[in-house]
Amino acid sequence: MWPWEHAAVGYLAWSLALRALGRRPPTAGEAVVAILATQAPDLIDKPLSWGLGWFPTGYAVGHGAIVALVATVALIALLRRRLAVAAVVGLWSHLLADVAAFRTGRGPDPTRVGWPLVTPTGYETEYGLTRGIVYLRRFGEAAVAEPVGTLGVPAVLGAATLAVWVLDGAPGLAVVRSRLAGLDRR
Repeated sequence: MWPWEHAAVGYLAWSLALRALGRRPPTAGEAVVAILATQAPDLIDKPLSWGLGWFPTGYAVGHGAIVALVATVALIALLRRRLAVAAVVGLWSHLLADVAAFRTGRGPDPTRVGWPLVTPTGYETEYGLTRGIVYLRRFGEAAVAEPVGTLGVPAVLGAATLAVWVLDGAPGLAVVRSRLAGLDRR
């Protein structure tokens, strides 16, 4: 799953969970925390695997369910309650989306969150830090070959996330506008 897809899934999970509980929409801080938490597993594991070669794949310590349980306890202990829960929802949405393995077509893959008990099979070809570029190229080729299948789900996900974000009052937009206005005054 691409970073923007993880962000969309995490935001939707947090916003829809709040709605299901009859609570107010996410605040700007909660939205940012949830979205940042969706990126944490890849920001940890991809450099450790692709850059340093410490793990055979990009699914290791940052994706480990045991590590996520420890992180959940730490977040709840350290952050204000709603921020902590937003972070936990963001983190776990990433892990669950990776287990679902939408792009592989092979069905769920729980080994992706099994570290340190399970280490997924390593890559067939080692690309190092260029792996991200290789993936982008393959995505582009797939989008040209089969645009609806490749771009349809991300487009629907993006549209749904945008719609929910607007219905939530566009949390975070006012902060960005005020920061940009401050830059104009300099």
